[in-house]
Amino acid sequence: QVQLVESGGGLVQAGDSLRLSCAASGRTVSSYTMGWFRQGPGKEREFVAGISRSAGRVVYADSVKGRFSISRDNGNGKDMMYLQMNSLKPEDTAVYYCAARYSSGSYYVPMVSSEYNYWGQGTQVTVSS
Repeated sequence: QVQLVESGGGLVQAGDSLRLSCAASGRTVSSYTMGWFRQGPGKEREFVAGISRSAGRVVYADSVKGRFSISRDNGNGKDMMYLQMNSLKPEDTAVYYCAARYSSGSYYVPMVSSEYNYWGQGTQVTVSS
């Protein structure tokens, strides 16, 4: 079983930056594809970014390309994933969720939430205009 805990959310102004973190525990997630999803007010949960088990492939939603950057650190006993968010916009306001799924492939990064088995509780990001 994998437990995921997000942190780093908050209230910022448009144009600001935030860095979200996702800490994994229970078992090592070095063999897991991991991703970030978000759900805005009155909206469905949507894919934001994903990173393969080897970090050999990263995928971004068009809406965040060039502004967000996903990374992971599975070395030295760490099991962390990060989302660096720059040039934030009011439309980025949402609850951000960390997700993970075991992957035998080094480059598999699904963009649909149903493909992920493990989820965190979410962290709120609010961007004011």
